[in-house]
Amino acid sequence: MIIVATPIGNAGDLGYRSASILAGADLIACEDTRVTAKLLAIYEIETPTLPYHDHNARQQLPLLMERFKNGETVALVSDAGTPLVSDPGYRLVEAALAKGVPVTTVPGPSAVMAALVLSGLPTDRFFFQGFLPNKARQRRTALRSLAAVPGSLVILESAKRLGAMLSDAAEELGQRPAAVTRELTKKFEEVRRDRLDMLAAHYAEAGAPKGEVTVVIGPPEANGEVTDAELDLMLRDALQGASVRDAVATVAAATGIQKRRVYAHALALSKDPT
Repeated sequence: MIIVATPIGNAGDLGYRSASILAGADLIACEDTRVTAKLLAIYEIETPTLPYHDHNARQQLPLLMERFKNGETVALVSDAGTPLVSDPGYRLVEAALAKGVPVTTVPGPSAVMAALVLSGLPTDRFFFQGFLPNKARQRRTALRSLAAVPGSLVILESAKRLGAMLSDAAEELGQRPAAVTRELTKKFEEVRRDRLDMLAAHYAEAGAPKGEVTVVIGPPEANGEVTDAELDLMLRDALQGASVRDAVATVAAATGIQKRRVYAHALALSKDPT
């Protein structure tokens, strides 16, 4: 089995080797045969296709395993980008390896890597989150669990939930730099770079953008981390002549610490100001 990356937007990004593999395979397993058919038509590839996705994986897996048993070459593709990344293909690879089927890959386009290198944020260490939960409470919990990850965060998000996600991220992760990438490799490619709160404000006003979105969020500050004692001192100063809400907002903006942590300290100080 050969895992083949396909273009994330610009059809010209299908490499010569990838096209040759797809043309020479006995079968192409793909998420949506209609999507893959458009790419194959551009390159005049006539290899038959078989749909393989979340909803039919259980039924199709035995059929594909039989193909492997017969010595056929099966190429695995997703609708766009590198298979197995936010994609059900890993189950097929797992099953193939368990049966001793040779598995290799033809690397290529990836929205994750494209967004990361265009973000202007640290690329030496990163964590791919994929899609966050749809509901706000679960999404905030997931973001909170990522707060200490010592690298940039790469998140996939639907355009309609982008503003809400950025707002939650600003609340949970603090004033980190971030980049919203849209329609990568396509005609209307766009990268917007700013702090999380500023990006959230922009999309709250402008509305949901069009197209595919990948968000990259910078890592937590490696140097100058504020200790609990230092945070308490800053809050005591800020609380003089200001409400708890205003003091929390001031300290969070100054330190980049998520508001939830700052508020917890402010609440504790208000109960025990000594």
